[in-house]
Amino acid sequence: MSWLFLFFAGLLEIVWATGLKYTDGFSRFWPTIITIVTAAGSFWFLSIAMKTIPLGTAYAVWTGIGAVGAVVVGIIIFGESITFFRLFSVALIIAGIIGLKLSSVD
Repeated sequence: MSWLFLFFAGLLEIVWATGLKYTDGFSRFWPTIITIVTAAGSFWFLSIAMKTIPLGTAYAVWTGIGAVGAVVVGIIIFGESITFFRLFSVALIIAGIIGLKLSSVD
């Protein structure tokens, strides 16, 4: 169950990171509210996951999900570039997340 909470924490990290771009320096009300609420939710799910998943593993997986998701959102929504090196780097992050999950002893 902790891994499911960690996954939700990572998904919410993607939402708040995307929302942060829309806040325009926290000057737009609704994007700011969405960003704050989803950030709080992300931290809450992360804290629950950390009850049983080791700190280093949980934090690395959480940031990895957020990083990969942010790259995907950037490509799909914001038209950011798709290059071999960029996709290869994302693949390395995903490999690291999988490796941490497989080596976890919880």
